[in-house]
Amino acid sequence: MHLCYVLIYKISCFCSHRFSIKGRVYPAILPVENKKITGRVLLGITAPELDILDKFEDYEYEKKLVNVSLLDTSEVLQAYTYVWVNSEDPDLYGEWDFEVWKESKMKDFLNMTMGFVEEQEQPESKPRVATYESYYNQNDGSNLSS
Repeated sequence: MHLCYVLIYKISCFCSHRFSIKGRVYPAILPVENKKITGRVLLGITAPELDILDKFEDYEYEKKLVNVSLLDTSEVLQAYTYVWVNSEDPDLYGEWDFEVWKESKMKDFLNMTMGFVEEQEQPESKPRVATYESYYNQNDGSNLSS
C-alpha cells in the first residue's frame, strides 16, 4: 500500500487547536475560537488513497471542510481535515507539540501505522482504532502514555 501525494502546501488552519491525548500516539484537532494551527495541505490524492485515509482516521474523527491560509502566499482556500469527534473528551489536554511528539511517540506511531497497513492487507481487516488498541495492549501501554 503506497500513498502518493502530488503537492504539499504549508498552511495555517483558522479557529483550530491541536490537543495531546492521554494514552494516544496521535493528536486531536478541535475548533477553538481565536486559535490556529499549522499543517500541510495534500493535493492530488486519489479516491482509493482518500478511502485509506478515512479508514485510518476511523470513527474517532469526522472529516470537515475548513478554511486554511497558505503560509507562502496568504491565499485562503478550503480543505478537509479530520476533527476529533468527542469535543468533551476528558483525555484531551494542552497543546500538541510536534518536536515533543517526534522524540517521545513517533516510533510508536509508526509501529501502529505499520500494523494498520498490514491489517489492511488481510481479507477481514480491523479498523485503525482496533489495530491501535491491539498494539497498545501488546505493549501494555508502557510507551503510549501521555
